[in-house]
Amino acid sequence: MKISLFILLLLLITSIAWSQNKISGTITAEFDRFGGVNVALANANITTTTNEQGQYSFENIPNGDYEIIVSYINYRTQKKKIRLTDGEILNLNFNLKEDISLDEVVITGTMKAVSRMESLVPVEVYSASFFKKNPTANIFEGLQNVNGVRPQLNCNICNTGDIHINGLEGPYTLVLIDGMPIVSGLSSVYGLSGIPNSLLDRIEIVKGPASSLYGSEAVGGLINIITKNPLKAPLFSADIFGTSWGEVNTDLGFKANLADNISSLTGVNYFNYSNPIDNNHDNFTDVTLQDRISVFQKFNFQRDDYKLFSLAGRFFYEDRWGGEMHFNRGYRGGDEVYGESIFTKRWEAIGAYELPMAEKMLLSFSYTNHDQNSFYGDTPYMAQQKIGFTQLTWDKKLSNHDLLFGAAVRYQYYNDNTPATEVAEQNWIPGIFIQDEMKFSEKHSILLGARYDYNDNHGSIFTPRFAYKWKINEHDIFRLNAGTGFRIVNIFTEEHAALSGARDVVILENLKPEQSYNVNINFLKKIYSDNGTFVSFEAAAWFTYFTNQITPDYDSDPNKIIYKNLNGHANTLGMSANADLVLTSGLKFILGATYMNVEKTENQITTNQILTEKFSGTWAISYKIRPWNLEVDYTGNVYGKMRLPLLGPLDPRNEYSETFSIQNIQFTYDKFKNFEIYGGVKNLLNWTPNKGNPFIIARANDPFDKNVSYNNDGSIMATSENPYALTFDPSYVYGPNQGIRSFIGIRYTLE
Repeated sequence: MKISLFILLLLLITSIAWSQNKISGTITAEFDRFGGVNVALANANITTTTNEQGQYSFENIPNGDYEIIVSYINYRTQKKKIRLTDGEILNLNFNLKEDISLDEVVITGTMKAVSRMESLVPVEVYSASFFKKNPTANIFEGLQNVNGVRPQLNCNICNTGDIHINGLEGPYTLVLIDGMPIVSGLSSVYGLSGIPNSLLDRIEIVKGPASSLYGSEAVGGLINIITKNPLKAPLFSADIFGTSWGEVNTDLGFKANLADNISSLTGVNYFNYSNPIDNNHDNFTDVTLQDRISVFQKFNFQRDDYKLFSLAGRFFYEDRWGGEMHFNRGYRGGDEVYGESIFTKRWEAIGAYELPMAEKMLLSFSYTNHDQNSFYGDTPYMAQQKIGFTQLTWDKKLSNHDLLFGAAVRYQYYNDNTPATEVAEQNWIPGIFIQDEMKFSEKHSILLGARYDYNDNHGSIFTPRFAYKWKINEHDIFRLNAGTGFRIVNIFTEEHAALSGARDVVILENLKPEQSYNVNINFLKKIYSDNGTFVSFEAAAWFTYFTNQITPDYDSDPNKIIYKNLNGHANTLGMSANADLVLTSGLKFILGATYMNVEKTENQITTNQILTEKFSGTWAISYKIRPWNLEVDYTGNVYGKMRLPLLGPLDPRNEYSETFSIQNIQFTYDKFKNFEIYGGVKNLLNWTPNKGNPFIIARANDPFDKNVSYNNDGSIMATSENPYALTFDPSYVYGPNQGIRSFIGIRYTLE
């Protein structure tokens, strides 16, 4: 009997031991072994991570049916069902595919963190890796490869610029940092430089008005620059590159844990260009010289209730000048040697604090102090701007209603030395808004929103919005958005031509706020093939109608810039398409094209907007040559003809630009651990706007107009010395003067 029990027990132990199974394998990503990947047995509630060689294993797994799940950030999750019986040893390998399924979490469209596919407002997302395909010294330049977004230079001398979205000029674009509207007014001209790329997590772009959530300036669209979370950032990162023109850019990032519940992230950007070049031989610098430093500091506080608390600040200082080749600071403000010299000092503070209560309420605040000390030739422009902003939002879900209530107050202080500002301007703009997202079924949902603002000078302003989403299936989404926009104009902070050159600024009447209506339709389709090929296609069409618009009139009088309320209407109509394609061979394509018509009708006369192209296209093509550890990125853009600002009927420069393209190539070598070495060529075609033109800067030989003669009516007289009857003017600019150049750089990342 004892022997029988012993044999039975032995057989039972042997059976149990025999039934313990093992699963192991290797995880690769595009055939590189991948460490730190999460591997889970869902049914058994067991998880592990891969080692540096990409290997994982589960041991002593009982017999049964399981689902193994492999996941890693920015890669598509893979799942596989398995059955284990009788001591099976199973080897399962996975090759992860980059997650370009456009399911990123976005916050900009509705002020809520939602999947991009679930958002009722179309939001385009561009990661930090996208901007590494064509490395630039600032965000402003980096946006040149985003479809429908064009960084526009406004001066050949100081290279001031703004960002156009869907054909609407820079003042209609609101730029946010971490959701805070702190880049506006004066800073929209120079403040886009110096945002450290080392801190960039992603950029979210909404095309079309967002005034119902964000207030003034969000008429054409908004760009939200989202910085990294200190908890997820690398311990240290460095990105340093230089160009054959003598430009040097350094981006550094540091992460530190100051206490158990406090983490910090520091970013430093330094840029220097001190090599005057005059390739178009007009005795003026082709590119503005700059010496710039920007320091960004961000803190995240971990609270016991896991609610958000973050603080951030940035200091920015820049010394830039452009002008005649022998200009130096000794000539600053004088009329002997022409130069445009701008000193900029700027402070920014941003904070977000989730209130300690059961309800989800977030208090956000920001403050900026911007000081500009500048001379445009012998014209001084001294300006100060302070903006304080506080906002409280309440996120509330009720049945099938996802509600957002908000109250905000904005304080604006502006002062300068121009005749238009007799006393400092101070405005308090309180506002309230509400948004209700209603989901009627899995496929259909709508969003209703409205905002009410009160401005000291212009009274009550009401901006509603409407959005509809039809989720046709898991891979096809249709969206319809409609809304209104408003904007309060500040001429001297937005119009560089009002300061540079010889044109006089004329304001004929009290300028009213600009008001517009917009309709936008969007269709998104994703295709996953069985062989791993991925295609994403997105198409959009829009129509924006302005009942009042303040635009500079260069045409009525070549010696003046005239501002007045629009006596008529203006509109922009267009369509765009984006396509992402990833082949199993490793080839990746990001393609975009936009066609639009931007015009205004006044006194029954219709004209096209100046410096606005009819069509544009962008591309980024990438391929990884794995045996060589080499990645190739070919990026570029193409722009159609634009109407340009001529100075009179005798001006010999082209009235319309030619179609032009700026193309770049980059090679990145990543064999060494934590290091990337990259280099390439920018502007491969060596295109510059002076080609086909007798000159770019009008009267570059007489920048102070000392030899200009006038007729009795005040118009410019044509003389032998001035046969085209021109005055000095650098505003004939539609593209960068910087030609072909090589670059080389190195990146280091310590996780």
